[in-house]
Amino acid sequence: MNKQSLHGINMPYIRFAKEQEAERVILEGQWTLRLLVESSGLRKALKKLGRAKDKQWDISQVERLDSSAAFFLWDAWGKQLPDKLTIRAEHQPLFNRWQHRTVPEPHKMLPDMSIIWYFWQAILLGFYQHISAWLTLLGRLVLDMAYLCTHPRATPFKEISLNIYKAGVSALGITALVGMLVGVSMSYLSSLQLQRFGAEIYIIDLLGLSIIRELGPMLAAIIIAGRSGSAMTAEIGIMRVTQELDALLALGVSHSMRLVLPKVVALSLVMPLLIVWTDVIALIGGMVSAELALDISYQQFIEQLPKSVPVVNVYIGLVKGMVFGMMIAMIACHFGFLIKPNTESLGQETTHAVVASITAVIMVDTVFSIVFRNVGFP
Repeated sequence: MNKQSLHGINMPYIRFAKEQEAERVILEGQWTLRLLVESSGLRKALKKLGRAKDKQWDISQVERLDSSAAFFLWDAWGKQLPDKLTIRAEHQPLFNRWQHRTVPEPHKMLPDMSIIWYFWQAILLGFYQHISAWLTLLGRLVLDMAYLCTHPRATPFKEISLNIYKAGVSALGITALVGMLVGVSMSYLSSLQLQRFGAEIYIIDLLGLSIIRELGPMLAAIIIAGRSGSAMTAEIGIMRVTQELDALLALGVSHSMRLVLPKVVALSLVMPLLIVWTDVIALIGGMVSAELALDISYQQFIEQLPKSVPVVNVYIGLVKGMVFGMMIAMIACHFGFLIKPNTESLGQETTHAVVASITAVIMVDTVFSIVFRNVGFP
């Protein structure tokens, strides 16, 4: 093979010399891994020459030889040194290491079913750790409430008031908008089906039960989970990043008393009020759409609504709201305390908090639906 030079670097090459007894294979140039990767034809030729046992090898002219190229030669020679080999003294240690070491043969990887077990084990362990930490937070909250019953002056009224404003008053606009759009869309879609059966008057029953009992609480809870829940998690996470939590501990200030309790109390009070607000706006939207689509007057809608929807549905919605608020606040605080002092963890745990809050809201709503399945229907 011809000698080549690339940017002043002598490429590896092979030349042959005829001896009396056998052909002599002489390696020259720089034999390194980077240069061998670029010379696929050279590697194939070397493997072919290595199978012939009658050849003499001379690698004393090699300018540079690294361990990867030495192993490639070793493999081409059948994992042993040729009987007739001329080699420089400084290159000999590169081959000695392979003479006393067994290189395992590559084998096909078989599927390991234990990976599936470890995967589910990790998921169950993570779920257990989250539940354990959440229950610990709940226990601290109960102890704080018991303490405040005997020491009412220690109640953090300012923090509770601030969270009521941020989670409740600031959310009136978005909940009203979503409630109005849902009421209008439900009214129009329902009217198309009810007109086919001549049962237009039952749109009041449909809107009243679905909005007051299910859609109103669910919509308000999901909006608050995505809006206020994520804000609570990010707030605690920023305090972790800026070491404010450590400063509170150094001052002897309880995290659960000053951070968790105000948020839980505020959302437990605000959520029922937001649910009533969302229900009213959604019913107004449905009432306007019913008047336009089915010619049902406002007076008829208002008079028929209390007869179609028993008041116990309102109470169920309020209880749902209180439970939803407590769950959202506690889940948000739980994931907030899990945030590590870096920006990546802040984004991940905030996302986890929103997903977990919405999932918990849907699960709790399902439990309410099953428990009160025979309650609240006319």
